[in-house]
Amino acid sequence: MGADAALPLPWLATPLQQALAHQGHALLLHGPAGVGQFELAMVLAQSWLCESKPAPDAPACGRCDACHLTQAGAHPDLMVLVPEAMRAPLGLSLVAEEVDGAGASGKKPASGGREIRVSDVRKAIDWGHQTSSRGQGKVLVLFPAQALNRVAANALLKTLEEPAGTLRLVLSTFDVQALLPTLRSRCQMLALPVPSPRVAQDWLRAQGLEAPEILWCGAGGRPQEALAMLHDGLDSRLWPELPAAIRQGRAEVFQGLSVARVVDTLQKVCLDLMSQVQGAPAQYFPQEALPAGAQALALGAWWQQLQRTARHEDHPWNAGLLIESLVLQGRQCWPAREPKKSHVR
Repeated sequence: MGADAALPLPWLATPLQQALAHQGHALLLHGPAGVGQFELAMVLAQSWLCESKPAPDAPACGRCDACHLTQAGAHPDLMVLVPEAMRAPLGLSLVAEEVDGAGASGKKPASGGREIRVSDVRKAIDWGHQTSSRGQGKVLVLFPAQALNRVAANALLKTLEEPAGTLRLVLSTFDVQALLPTLRSRCQMLALPVPSPRVAQDWLRAQGLEAPEILWCGAGGRPQEALAMLHDGLDSRLWPELPAAIRQGRAEVFQGLSVARVVDTLQKVCLDLMSQVQGAPAQYFPQEALPAGAQALALGAWWQQLQRTARHEDHPWNAGLLIESLVLQGRQCWPAREPKKSHVR
């Protein structure tokens, strides 16, 4: 949020009002990735800690000292737990901080990792028992909640059931079914929907995307994911050309992209081709961009290989060889063209 209390994403206005109307101490935000779960959690935390709002269920003013501290990542009554691998992408400080309120994260970064560690959860619980520094209570944000391993999630259960003092928790996830049922049952839940096409595409256009409907479609309607695709090197001109490039075995079109981004893209191509074979509409690519004639059995085998690769995306692959192999398997989903036979008299 800026100093004028503007929302970071325009489609969060209604979800924020709904979240502020909840009276419980633990709120679980859930919805697809790329639609603003983390941003909603943070603007909600700022609203809870704001010292100048006219009513308890009002949004943050954006001008008081508490709002400035939250925006700077330095509010002593706000702690944000995320996996270390996500801290830099989310704009969170990587400087080691003590849990006594030296900063918003309240955790010492670990040496890598994609989980929220049990040691960090236990430190957060201890921090929650301390007195609020500014008198508006304390807020603990956990994102993404599915990054809590089983031990960490179990350590959090008692706090979710009986929070210390004025502690409030907001958990945010894009995979709610991955959470322990006992954790879900201790939270009030709020679904964050995908924004309308008009709102999403207007926002993408304001971010500098040309023909935003192309990457919006490629991202499955998730505007933040569309913007991430652009930042990774996929633009509105290249995207519709990718299915034909795979049909031709041209792995070089993916040069410079991460393995994770390439695998995600190939999965979308494969899914749309399987839809084409079944006579269903494409989801991610323009229908006319999909070469006809792909074979269902070969597509199924390719899909299985892509899923196996996605599950091990942290493996130290030789990226170039892996991508070339996956594109080659994709090309083989179309039957080889037989050379024309010459007629000998």
